[in-house]
Amino acid sequence: MTTEHQEQEKSYDSGDSTLKFVTRQDDITLDDDPDTLRAEMSCGHAVTPQSLTAWCRSLLDQGQYDFRCPALKDGTVQKCEARWSYQEVRKLAVLTATEQQHFEETMAALAAAEYCEFKTCPGCQSYVEREDMSNLCVLCTVCTAEKQRCFQFCWQCLQSWTGPAPRSDRCDSDGCTSRDLQLLQSCPSTTLPQVENAGACPSIRACPTCGLLLEHDRSGCKNLLCQRCKVEFCFLCLKLTPICLKSSSYYLPCSNGVACRQTSIPAWNRN
Repeated sequence: MTTEHQEQEKSYDSGDSTLKFVTRQDDITLDDDPDTLRAEMSCGHAVTPQSLTAWCRSLLDQGQYDFRCPALKDGTVQKCEARWSYQEVRKLAVLTATEQQHFEETMAALAAAEYCEFKTCPGCQSYVEREDMSNLCVLCTVCTAEKQRCFQFCWQCLQSWTGPAPRSDRCDSDGCTSRDLQLLQSCPSTTLPQVENAGACPSIRACPTCGLLLEHDRSGCKNLLCQRCKVEFCFLCLKLTPICLKSSSYYLPCSNGVACRQTSIPAWNRN
């Protein structure tokens, strides 16, 4: 049986007293079939097992494991953004055993990628974690022990470190350039169809808080929630969402226009 067919088969147990059932439309898909049983999430919005599963799976596909409600608040164009626990999602999405395994394995991998940053040491090929996000000079303890001397390499070009340290831009090795910066400079331009008259912008942006490179899928509003630092910002003007919304809205052009291509990548201070 395919995943799609399994989702079609899902339904709530009308006798489940732990769920609050409602007759209004699905707040994710806006479906209002009167014969469909819907349940209310903790934030008050209505879902079906199918719509909730599809939405949360789409978040995982985008690298997000922080499940948030996409419904609009009553009478506004602002999203609810209430956080749902995985336990609540698992229950109200009626996840199958296969779906639970997929969700939990994906969530674990995303969490590891968020809180740890690893690269392969060019000397010993072992994985090394970078603790200081603002310093490109990284010490490999394995190579240091084997060589009995300090061995450092450049996080950016993956060559043995040359020049003074700490540094946040480059080491002194020939050809040490940031591939991420090159991508920001050379990526094609795009437009956001839902934001009329906004103009073109680079198709890839670095999160203004943590520097993670993100691409807009061109659907929905102009704002993105960064999957790493969980800060929402405007893809057009690069301001944090609360600041952008003071003079604009989710679907209107920014008051200061579209920000230029980024020439530096912010270093994330987890503290």
